[in-house]
Amino acid sequence: MTDEVECVVVGAGVVGLAVARRLARDGREVVIVESEDAIGTQTSSRNSEVIHAGIHYPAGSLKARACVAGRELLYRYCAEAGVANRRIGKLIVAATEDERPQLQRIIAAARANGVTDLRLVEGPELAEMEPDLSAVAAVLSPSTGIVDGHGLMQALRRDAEDAGASVVVHSPLVAGEIGADATITVELGDSFRVRCATLVNCAGLGAWDVAAALDGFPPGQIPSRRFAKGNYFGLDHGTAPFTHLIYPVPVAGGLGIHLTLDLDGRARFGPDVEWLGDVDPAHIDLSVDPHRVDAFTEEIRWYWPGLPDDALHPDYSGVRPKISGPGEPDADFAVRGPSDHGVPGLVHLFGIESPGLTSSLALADEVAARLRP
Repeated sequence: MTDEVECVVVGAGVVGLAVARRLARDGREVVIVESEDAIGTQTSSRNSEVIHAGIHYPAGSLKARACVAGRELLYRYCAEAGVANRRIGKLIVAATEDERPQLQRIIAAARANGVTDLRLVEGPELAEMEPDLSAVAAVLSPSTGIVDGHGLMQALRRDAEDAGASVVVHSPLVAGEIGADATITVELGDSFRVRCATLVNCAGLGAWDVAAALDGFPPGQIPSRRFAKGNYFGLDHGTAPFTHLIYPVPVAGGLGIHLTLDLDGRARFGPDVEWLGDVDPAHIDLSVDPHRVDAFTEEIRWYWPGLPDDALHPDYSGVRPKISGPGEPDADFAVRGPSDHGVPGLVHLFGIESPGLTSSLALADEVAARLRP
């Protein structure tokens, strides 16, 4: 037996939920299928929960455009939907004079992306802002914030369902076929089949597997896949003596081991970059190796020398779905629609890593645009 529905969204992470909400509000009949037993259990719940300003991405890239637009959409949505958030601000620090020139490059890159509220702070002003910070100068990003990621996903789900969408968990997409009549038939894990006119692949770590499972989709349209695990450590002894998020200058593959604060003021440090091999996303070891603590301690003391001995404990980890690998420039988000691959009604989202949470509402708009005739 095969059911029929207008639109299937694969993946109930923050981007999939945002896409489903947008399409349902546009009047489409939408079903969200999720392989896990609850929404947002993978990348969407294993990150820093930071609302990024749009600073570090190449000018004109989809990452830059979606982050800058998504930041304002997200703040506005949180206010309307009652999702907890705070514009806590971020300091990107130069711990030594050798790092100072990078701060001006960061400001220039941000300005090219339309982020115009950054400013350089140093000397007594910086010492007053963060007395325990060891830095010669820093870039202040006042529009960077933090958000309750789980609350955000619950609000997006509520809105999508209020608009008529439905969420089905325990339903991995295991096979599919692109028909000659431009419909797509998919088989879910319990041998249930669904035929749809529109399929949006927001499967995160599994987006490549979903694309490969669709008989009739050109394999050459599927980009390379890399996984970068990011480990986090928490603070054992009290709270960190900071009121802003503290970031070092960026490193290859990520933004460095930074200090983030949650909405309750608890500190966590990370993520680092641990490249994984070609592994099955369903069998990635998400435990944090306690032996990584020495590297964390060394990097944190670069900007917080007062970190107490033995103060860190393994907290959690997440995995970034990346298109680029070690030693390669960071790849852009890849949103591949009918104009890219020629299959009507089909959109794939590959490599939706940071700033995916910030960009979620903007990416939903991007998908809606790609589906317009």
